[in-house]
Amino acid sequence: MFMHNKRLQYTVRVAEPNPALASLLLEQFGGPDGELAAAMRYFTQGLAEDDPGRKDMLLDIATEELSHLEVIGSIVAMLNKGAKSNLSEASMAEADLYLSLNAGGNSHTQSLLYGGGPSLTNSSGVPWTAAYIDSRGDPTCDLRSNIAAESRAKIVYERLINISDDPGIKDALGFLMTREIAHQKSFEKALYSIKDNFPPGKLPGLAPYANLYVNTSQGEGDASGPWNDGEQWERLEDVEGNIALDGGDGQASISLGDQQMEDYAAMSGRLKSDPTLNPVTGADLGAGPGAGKLSDEDLGGAADMADAKAQAQAKSLL
Repeated sequence: MFMHNKRLQYTVRVAEPNPALASLLLEQFGGPDGELAAAMRYFTQGLAEDDPGRKDMLLDIATEELSHLEVIGSIVAMLNKGAKSNLSEASMAEADLYLSLNAGGNSHTQSLLYGGGPSLTNSSGVPWTAAYIDSRGDPTCDLRSNIAAESRAKIVYERLINISDDPGIKDALGFLMTREIAHQKSFEKALYSIKDNFPPGKLPGLAPYANLYVNTSQGEGDASGPWNDGEQWERLEDVEGNIALDGGDGQASISLGDQQMEDYAAMSGRLKSDPTLNPVTGADLGAGPGAGKLSDEDLGGAADMADAKAQAQAKSLL
């Protein structure tokens, strides 16, 4: 059961309205790394958690994330306060009102559609979706995802702090950013309190592949480090010469029944392409200068982009 305390977890002090900034702050209201996504991620994990310690932690943090949603939503509402009243009372000249609503981002959508209230969208106006919740029901997997989510949220808060010169907003965003650090520490402790937490799951890795580093991007820029070299790694440089890694022919195969095999042969024969044909296509029939080589002629092209622009301009003057 939830009960709402009318006091915010952190005091919101906004110096003046700024619809464009409000639009950007929505990233942490309804975005993939925002407070609602965090609350729902940890809340659903906590409901399914069997370990009493992790369950308590997840529900605590999930509930606090809802309070952070209230803080960021209150900042957005305050930043939109002037635009909301101006639009409601039509107190500005049409041109000035239009300019104020189109100050940046999707601030006009916030004003017209949501009346200045915080909408469950990201900063580009994309609606919040439960697809942001990436839980898998295994704590060693989910806690790592939570750690990453808190890290991403901290970075977004840093960027939002950098684009505001309002001291009160910077102060509140600094609080929210710092709570991401605290939550990450809690999740790290919870993860490493699980013995043998890596690799995730129950099944062990397969020995021939667990220590293999495949250098598939070769050439200038190749680099070595503890992530791909040293005692714990077996580097595979000759990738083409060692495919398939299992020693097989690297082809996909399946065993079909007699009727399936007959149907497959009939279908393949019916849909087989004829490499001896060179049919006239729609591109041939409708081609003009610049189409390049066709079935029966060469219509050329431009030498470079400057030539292409010159040819296009000349064509438009005809």
